[in-house]
Amino acid sequence: MYISLKISFAFTFLLLLVGCKSNTSISYDLDEKSKEFQDNPTNIILLIGDGMGLTQISAAMYSNNNRLALAKFPVIGFHKSHAANELITDSAAGGTAIACGIKTNNGNIGTDENGLPTLSILEELDSMKFSTGMIVTSTIVHATPAAFAAHRARREMYEEIALDYLDANVDLLIGGGRQYFQNREMDDRDLVNEFENKGYVVMDQLYTTMNKIKWPLDKNLLYFTADKQPLTVSGGRNYLSFAVRQGVQYLEQKSNKGFFLLVEGSQIDWMNHANDGRGVVMETLDFDRAIWEAIQYANRKGNTLVLVTADHESGGMSIEADSRMNKLKYGFTTNGHTAAMIPVFAYGPGSTLFRGIYENTSIYHKMRAALGLKEKINPPSPNPSSE
Repeated sequence: MYISLKISFAFTFLLLLVGCKSNTSISYDLDEKSKEFQDNPTNIILLIGDGMGLTQISAAMYSNNNRLALAKFPVIGFHKSHAANELITDSAAGGTAIACGIKTNNGNIGTDENGLPTLSILEELDSMKFSTGMIVTSTIVHATPAAFAAHRARREMYEEIALDYLDANVDLLIGGGRQYFQNREMDDRDLVNEFENKGYVVMDQLYTTMNKIKWPLDKNLLYFTADKQPLTVSGGRNYLSFAVRQGVQYLEQKSNKGFFLLVEGSQIDWMNHANDGRGVVMETLDFDRAIWEAIQYANRKGNTLVLVTADHESGGMSIEADSRMNKLKYGFTTNGHTAAMIPVFAYGPGSTLFRGIYENTSIYHKMRAALGLKEKINPPSPNPSSE
Protein backbone atom coordinates (compact mmCIF):
# COMPACT_ATOMS: atom_id res chain seq x y z
CA MET A 1 0.00 0.00 0.00
CA TYR A 2 2.80 2.41 0.93
CA ILE A 3 4.68 1.61 -2.28
CA SER A 4 1.50 2.15 -4.34
CA LEU A 5 0.87 5.54 -2.72
CA LYS A 6 4.49 6.53 -3.22
CA ILE A 7 4.36 5.68 -6.93
CA SER A 8 1.05 7.49 -7.30
CA PHE A 9 2.44 10.60 -5.63
CA ALA A 10 5.57 10.53 -7.78
CA PHE A 11 3.49 10.25 -10.95
CA THR A 12 1.20 13.09 -9.88
CA PHE A 13 4.22 15.26 -9.05
CA LEU A 14 5.71 14.53 -12.47
CA LEU A 15 2.50 15.58 -14.19
CA LEU A 16 2.47 18.80 -12.19
CA LEU A 17 6.02 19.53 -13.24
CA VAL A 18 5.11 18.97 -16.87
CA GLY A 19 2.03 21.18 -16.53
CA CYS A 20 3.69 24.02 -14.66
CA LYS A 21 6.75 24.46 -16.80
CA SER A 22 7.22 27.71 -18.69
CA ASN A 23 8.69 27.81 -22.16
CA THR A 24 12.22 28.26 -20.80
CA SER A 25 13.65 25.73 -23.25
CA ILE A 26 12.73 27.98 -26.20
CA SER A 27 15.38 30.48 -27.24
CA TYR A 28 12.92 32.58 -29.28
CA ASP A 29 15.81 33.29 -31.66
CA LEU A 30 14.95 32.58 -35.28
CA ASP A 31 17.79 31.46 -37.51
CA GLU A 32 18.64 33.66 -40.47
CA LYS A 33 16.13 32.89 -43.21
CA SER A 34 17.45 30.28 -45.60
CA LYS A 35 15.04 31.57 -48.26
CA GLU A 36 13.40 34.95 -48.86
CA PHE A 37 9.63 34.97 -48.63
CA GLN A 38 7.74 34.29 -51.85
CA ASP A 39 5.18 36.80 -53.11
CA ASN A 40 2.37 34.30 -52.43
CA PRO A 41 2.40 31.47 -49.93
CA THR A 42 2.32 27.84 -50.97
CA ASN A 43 1.18 26.73 -47.53
CA ILE A 44 -1.00 28.19 -44.75
CA ILE A 45 -0.78 27.25 -41.08
CA LEU A 46 -3.76 28.72 -39.23
CA LEU A 47 -3.52 28.51 -35.43
CA ILE A 48 -6.64 29.32 -33.40
CA GLY A 49 -6.39 29.77 -29.65
CA ASP A 50 -9.98 29.20 -28.62
CA GLY A 51 -11.06 32.02 -26.28
CA MET A 52 -7.64 33.71 -26.46
CA GLY A 53 -7.82 37.49 -26.25
CA LEU A 54 -5.19 40.10 -25.48
CA THR A 55 -5.27 39.48 -21.74
CA GLN A 56 -4.73 35.74 -22.12
CA ILE A 57 -1.73 36.50 -24.36
CA SER A 58 -0.42 39.11 -21.93
CA ALA A 59 -0.80 36.80 -18.95
CA ALA A 60 1.13 34.04 -20.72
CA MET A 61 3.89 36.45 -21.70
CA TYR A 62 4.21 37.97 -18.21
CA SER A 63 4.29 34.46 -16.73
CA ASN A 64 7.06 33.43 -19.14
CA ASN A 65 9.77 36.01 -18.41
CA ASN A 66 8.09 38.53 -20.74
CA ARG A 67 8.63 36.39 -23.85
CA LEU A 68 6.43 34.57 -26.34
CA ALA A 69 6.77 33.19 -29.85
CA LEU A 70 3.92 35.54 -30.76
CA ALA A 71 6.30 38.47 -30.26
CA LYS A 72 8.08 37.38 -33.48
CA PHE A 73 5.12 38.26 -35.69
CA PRO A 74 5.69 41.52 -37.60
CA VAL A 75 2.07 42.05 -38.68
CA ILE A 76 -0.87 42.41 -36.29
CA GLY A 77 -4.52 43.21 -36.98
CA PHE A 78 -7.83 42.84 -35.17
CA HIS A 79 -11.03 41.09 -36.15
CA LYS A 80 -14.60 41.73 -35.03
CA SER A 81 -15.94 38.42 -33.80
CA HIS A 82 -19.73 38.89 -33.67
CA ALA A 83 -22.09 36.29 -35.10
CA ALA A 84 -24.96 36.98 -37.51
CA ASN A 85 -27.61 36.78 -34.79
CA GLU A 86 -25.70 37.80 -31.65
CA LEU A 87 -23.04 40.35 -30.74
CA ILE A 88 -21.29 37.65 -28.70
CA THR A 89 -20.34 34.70 -30.86
CA ASP A 90 -19.86 31.06 -29.98
CA SER A 91 -17.12 28.86 -31.43
CA ALA A 92 -19.40 27.39 -34.09
CA ALA A 93 -20.32 30.72 -35.69
CA GLY A 94 -16.83 32.13 -35.06
CA GLY A 95 -15.15 29.10 -36.60
CA THR A 96 -17.51 29.14 -39.59
CA ALA A 97 -16.79 32.83 -40.22
CA ILE A 98 -13.05 32.16 -40.39
CA ALA A 99 -13.37 28.88 -42.28
CA CYS A 100 -16.06 29.84 -44.80
CA GLY A 101 -16.08 33.64 -44.97
CA ILE A 102 -19.71 34.11 -43.93
CA LYS A 103 -21.48 35.33 -40.81
CA THR A 104 -23.83 32.70 -39.43
CA ASN A 105 -25.94 32.08 -36.35
CA ASN A 106 -24.51 30.74 -33.12
CA GLY A 107 -24.50 26.96 -33.14
CA ASN A 108 -24.23 26.59 -36.93
CA ILE A 109 -21.37 24.50 -38.30
CA GLY A 110 -20.25 25.26 -41.87
CA THR A 111 -23.68 26.57 -42.86
CA ASP A 112 -25.17 29.99 -43.53
CA GLU A 113 -28.00 31.64 -41.59
CA ASN A 114 -30.53 29.53 -43.52
CA GLY A 115 -28.77 26.27 -42.78
CA LEU A 116 -27.34 25.87 -46.27
CA PRO A 117 -23.82 24.39 -46.43
CA THR A 118 -20.93 26.53 -47.64
CA LEU A 119 -17.45 25.40 -48.57
CA SER A 120 -14.59 26.05 -46.18
CA ILE A 121 -11.13 27.05 -47.29
CA LEU A 122 -9.91 23.61 -46.26
CA GLU A 123 -12.46 21.94 -48.52
CA GLU A 124 -11.68 24.29 -51.40
CA LEU A 125 -7.96 23.60 -51.16
CA ASP A 126 -8.54 19.86 -50.88
CA SER A 127 -10.47 20.02 -54.18
CA MET A 128 -7.40 21.73 -55.68
CA LYS A 129 -5.14 18.85 -54.54
CA PHE A 130 -3.59 20.64 -51.58
CA SER A 131 -2.96 18.40 -48.59
CA THR A 132 -4.97 19.34 -45.50
CA GLY A 133 -4.83 18.70 -41.79
CA MET A 134 -6.40 19.51 -38.42
CA ILE A 135 -4.63 19.14 -35.07
CA VAL A 136 -6.57 20.06 -31.92
CA THR A 137 -6.49 19.61 -28.16
CA SER A 138 -10.25 18.95 -27.95
CA THR A 139 -12.25 16.24 -29.66
CA ILE A 140 -11.63 16.38 -33.38
CA VAL A 141 -15.38 16.94 -33.89
CA HIS A 142 -15.58 19.99 -31.61
CA ALA A 143 -16.99 23.25 -32.97
CA THR A 144 -13.87 24.95 -34.34
CA PRO A 145 -12.40 22.05 -36.34
CA ALA A 146 -15.89 20.96 -37.39
CA ALA A 147 -16.47 24.35 -39.06
CA PHE A 148 -13.66 23.54 -41.50
CA ALA A 149 -14.84 20.07 -42.56
CA ALA A 150 -18.51 19.57 -41.67
CA HIS A 151 -21.93 21.11 -42.33
CA ARG A 152 -24.50 20.78 -39.56
CA ALA A 153 -27.31 22.80 -38.00
CA ARG A 154 -26.04 22.33 -34.45
CA ARG A 155 -22.55 22.10 -33.02
CA GLU A 156 -23.63 19.30 -30.62
CA MET A 157 -24.20 16.88 -33.52
CA TYR A 158 -20.86 15.23 -32.86
CA GLU A 159 -21.66 11.83 -34.37
CA GLU A 160 -23.10 13.47 -37.50
CA ILE A 161 -19.98 15.65 -37.75
CA ALA A 162 -17.87 12.49 -37.62
CA LEU A 163 -19.91 11.22 -40.58
CA ASP A 164 -19.14 14.39 -42.53
CA TYR A 165 -15.43 13.78 -42.02
CA LEU A 166 -15.73 10.59 -44.07
CA ASP A 167 -16.44 12.77 -47.09
CA ALA A 168 -14.06 15.61 -46.24
CA ASN A 169 -10.88 13.72 -47.19
CA VAL A 170 -8.70 15.56 -44.65
CA ASP A 171 -5.22 14.04 -44.92
CA LEU A 172 -4.34 14.45 -41.24
CA LEU A 173 -6.69 14.42 -38.25
CA ILE A 174 -5.32 14.53 -34.69
CA GLY A 175 -7.49 15.02 -31.62
CA GLY A 176 -9.78 13.31 -29.15
CA GLY A 177 -13.28 11.91 -29.56
CA ARG A 178 -12.94 8.29 -30.64
CA GLN A 179 -16.30 7.65 -28.94
CA TYR A 180 -18.05 9.48 -31.79
CA PHE A 181 -16.54 7.11 -34.35
CA GLN A 182 -17.05 3.79 -32.56
CA ASN A 183 -19.73 2.53 -30.15
CA ARG A 184 -21.95 5.32 -31.40
CA GLU A 185 -25.41 6.13 -30.02
CA MET A 186 -27.17 7.21 -33.24
CA ASP A 187 -26.31 4.06 -35.23
CA ASP A 188 -24.19 0.92 -35.14
CA ARG A 189 -21.70 2.07 -37.78
CA ASP A 190 -18.01 1.58 -37.06
CA LEU A 191 -16.46 4.71 -38.56
CA VAL A 192 -12.95 3.61 -37.61
CA ASN A 193 -13.40 0.64 -39.91
CA GLU A 194 -14.95 2.87 -42.59
CA PHE A 195 -12.04 5.31 -42.41
CA GLU A 196 -9.61 2.41 -42.78
CA ASN A 197 -11.57 1.19 -45.81
CA LYS A 198 -11.20 4.68 -47.30
CA GLY A 199 -7.41 4.41 -47.05
CA TYR A 200 -6.73 5.93 -43.64
CA VAL A 201 -4.34 4.62 -41.07
CA VAL A 202 -6.23 4.94 -37.77
CA MET A 203 -4.21 4.96 -34.57
CA ASP A 204 -4.85 5.64 -30.90
CA GLN A 205 -2.58 7.21 -28.31
CA LEU A 206 -3.69 4.49 -25.89
CA TYR A 207 -1.80 1.93 -27.96
CA THR A 208 0.74 3.97 -29.95
CA THR A 209 2.36 7.10 -28.53
CA MET A 210 2.82 9.92 -31.00
CA ASN A 211 6.60 9.62 -31.10
CA LYS A 212 6.16 6.04 -32.33
CA ILE A 213 3.97 6.95 -35.30
CA LYS A 214 5.19 5.90 -38.71
CA TRP A 215 3.72 8.68 -40.80
CA PRO A 216 2.15 6.93 -43.85
CA LEU A 217 2.82 9.10 -46.91
CA ASP A 218 0.76 6.79 -49.12
CA LYS A 219 -2.27 7.02 -46.81
CA ASN A 220 -4.15 9.55 -44.70
CA LEU A 221 -3.80 9.50 -40.92
CA LEU A 222 -6.47 9.68 -38.19
CA TYR A 223 -4.87 9.70 -34.74
CA PHE A 224 -7.01 9.74 -31.60
CA THR A 225 -5.50 11.36 -28.53
CA ALA A 226 -8.41 10.35 -26.27
CA ASP A 227 -11.69 8.46 -26.30
CA LYS A 228 -13.45 11.62 -25.10
CA GLN A 229 -11.71 14.94 -24.40
CA PRO A 230 -7.90 14.98 -24.20
CA LEU A 231 -6.24 15.76 -20.89
CA THR A 232 -5.42 19.29 -19.83
CA VAL A 233 -1.80 20.46 -19.86
CA SER A 234 -1.76 20.19 -16.06
CA GLY A 235 -3.02 16.62 -16.44
CA GLY A 236 -0.09 15.67 -18.65
CA ARG A 237 -1.14 16.50 -22.22
CA ASN A 238 1.89 17.59 -24.23
CA TYR A 239 1.43 16.49 -27.83
CA LEU A 240 0.48 19.72 -29.61
CA SER A 241 3.89 21.18 -30.52
CA PHE A 242 5.28 17.76 -31.51
CA ALA A 243 2.22 17.09 -33.67
CA VAL A 244 2.68 20.43 -35.46
CA ARG A 245 6.40 19.80 -36.02
CA GLN A 246 5.74 16.38 -37.54
CA GLY A 247 2.47 17.33 -39.17
CA VAL A 248 3.87 20.08 -41.39
CA GLN A 249 6.57 17.73 -42.68
CA TYR A 250 3.97 15.05 -43.37
CA LEU A 251 1.63 17.40 -45.23
CA GLU A 252 4.52 18.94 -47.18
CA GLN A 253 5.34 15.52 -48.62
CA LYS A 254 1.72 14.62 -49.36
CA SER A 255 1.23 17.22 -52.11
CA ASN A 256 3.40 19.30 -54.42
CA LYS A 257 0.65 21.95 -54.59
CA GLY A 258 0.94 23.01 -50.95
CA PHE A 259 -0.93 22.40 -47.71
CA PHE A 260 -3.42 23.92 -45.29
CA LEU A 261 -3.11 23.06 -41.61
CA LEU A 262 -5.53 24.11 -38.86
CA VAL A 263 -4.18 23.96 -35.31
CA GLU A 264 -6.38 24.70 -32.31
CA GLY A 265 -5.36 25.34 -28.72
CA SER A 266 -8.84 24.29 -27.66
CA GLN A 267 -8.63 24.26 -23.90
CA ILE A 268 -7.61 27.89 -23.38
CA ASP A 269 -11.33 28.52 -23.69
CA TRP A 270 -12.27 25.93 -21.09
CA MET A 271 -9.93 27.44 -18.53
CA ASN A 272 -11.51 30.83 -19.20
CA HIS A 273 -14.95 29.35 -18.61
CA ALA A 274 -13.68 27.93 -15.32
CA ASN A 275 -12.12 31.33 -14.43
CA ASP A 276 -8.85 29.46 -13.84
CA GLY A 277 -6.12 32.03 -14.55
CA ARG A 278 -3.26 29.61 -13.93
CA GLY A 279 -4.88 27.08 -16.26
CA VAL A 280 -5.30 29.77 -18.94
CA VAL A 281 -1.59 30.56 -18.78
CA MET A 282 -0.57 26.91 -18.97
CA GLU A 283 -2.81 26.22 -21.97
CA THR A 284 -1.70 29.41 -23.73
CA LEU A 285 1.99 28.59 -23.22
CA ASP A 286 1.36 25.11 -24.63
CA PHE A 287 -0.27 26.75 -27.65
CA ASP A 288 2.67 29.15 -27.95
CA ARG A 289 5.05 26.18 -28.21
CA ALA A 290 3.05 25.03 -31.24
CA ILE A 291 3.21 28.56 -32.69
CA TRP A 292 7.00 28.45 -32.32
CA GLU A 293 7.14 25.24 -34.36
CA ALA A 294 5.04 26.87 -37.08
CA ILE A 295 7.12 30.03 -37.43
CA GLN A 296 10.40 28.11 -37.36
CA TYR A 297 9.10 26.04 -40.28
CA ALA A 298 7.91 29.16 -42.11
CA ASN A 299 11.22 30.89 -41.51
CA ARG A 300 13.14 27.96 -43.02
CA LYS A 301 10.89 27.46 -46.04
CA GLY A 302 10.00 31.00 -47.11
CA ASN A 303 6.73 29.77 -48.67
CA THR A 304 4.41 29.47 -45.68
CA LEU A 305 1.95 31.98 -44.23
CA VAL A 306 1.40 31.54 -40.49
CA LEU A 307 -1.69 33.08 -38.91
CA VAL A 308 -2.58 33.12 -35.22
CA THR A 309 -5.93 34.31 -33.92
CA ALA A 310 -8.92 33.26 -31.83
CA ASP A 311 -12.58 32.71 -32.58
CA HIS A 312 -13.56 34.91 -29.60
CA GLU A 313 -12.44 35.97 -26.13
CA SER A 314 -13.92 34.22 -23.13
CA GLY A 315 -13.90 34.94 -19.43
CA GLY A 316 -13.45 38.69 -19.68
CA MET A 317 -10.03 38.07 -18.18
CA SER A 318 -7.96 40.79 -16.49
CA ILE A 319 -4.56 41.06 -14.81
CA GLU A 320 -5.23 42.58 -11.41
CA ALA A 321 -3.47 45.15 -9.26
CA ASP A 322 -0.46 43.97 -7.23
CA SER A 323 0.56 41.57 -10.00
CA ARG A 324 4.27 41.18 -10.67
CA MET A 325 6.25 39.63 -13.51
CA ASN A 326 5.90 35.83 -13.27
CA LYS A 327 3.49 36.23 -10.35
CA LEU A 328 0.12 37.44 -11.57
CA LYS A 329 -3.27 37.92 -10.01
CA TYR A 330 -6.22 37.26 -12.30
CA GLY A 331 -9.76 38.52 -12.52
CA PHE A 332 -12.73 37.52 -14.69
CA THR A 333 -15.99 39.27 -15.48
CA THR A 334 -17.89 36.23 -16.82
CA ASN A 335 -17.73 32.47 -17.26
CA GLY A 336 -19.00 32.93 -20.80
CA HIS A 337 -17.76 34.67 -23.94
CA THR A 338 -17.29 38.38 -24.62
CA ALA A 339 -17.51 40.59 -27.71
CA ALA A 340 -13.96 41.95 -27.47
CA MET A 341 -12.06 42.39 -30.72
CA ILE A 342 -9.51 39.65 -31.34
CA PRO A 343 -5.88 40.05 -32.43
CA VAL A 344 -4.65 38.47 -35.66
CA PHE A 345 -0.92 37.79 -35.97
CA ALA A 346 0.61 37.13 -39.41
CA TYR A 347 4.06 35.94 -40.49
CA GLY A 348 5.40 35.09 -43.94
CA PRO A 349 4.31 35.76 -47.53
CA GLY A 350 0.95 37.52 -47.71
CA SER A 351 1.14 38.65 -44.09
CA THR A 352 0.65 42.36 -44.85
CA LEU A 353 -2.93 41.62 -45.94
CA PHE A 354 -3.84 41.08 -42.30
CA ARG A 355 -3.15 44.59 -41.02
CA GLY A 356 -6.02 46.75 -39.79
CA ILE A 357 -9.44 46.11 -38.25
CA TYR A 358 -11.91 43.92 -40.12
CA GLU A 359 -14.68 41.35 -39.73
CA ASN A 360 -13.74 37.78 -38.82
CA THR A 361 -15.05 36.72 -42.23
CA SER A 362 -12.25 38.73 -43.85
CA ILE A 363 -9.67 36.25 -42.57
CA TYR A 364 -11.08 33.69 -45.01
CA HIS A 365 -11.04 36.16 -47.90
CA LYS A 366 -7.55 37.38 -47.05
CA MET A 367 -6.24 33.79 -46.99
CA ARG A 368 -7.70 33.21 -50.44
CA ALA A 369 -6.23 36.48 -51.68
CA ALA A 370 -2.81 35.57 -50.29
CA LEU A 371 -2.94 32.27 -52.19
CA GLY A 372 -3.96 34.09 -55.37
CA LEU A 373 -7.33 32.33 -55.63
CA LYS A 374 -10.13 33.89 -57.64
CA GLU A 375 -13.82 33.06 -57.49
CA LYS A 376 -15.15 30.70 -54.85
CA ILE A 377 -16.22 27.36 -56.26
CA ASN A 378 -19.72 25.92 -55.80
CA PRO A 379 -20.98 24.94 -52.32
CA PRO A 380 -21.08 21.25 -51.37
CA SER A 381 -24.20 19.13 -51.84
CA PRO A 382 -26.17 18.06 -48.75
CA ASN A 383 -24.38 15.59 -46.48
CA PRO A 384 -24.39 12.24 -48.31
CA SER A 385 -23.04 10.24 -45.36
CA SER A 386 -26.10 11.05 -43.24
CA GLU A 387 -28.66 9.77 -45.71
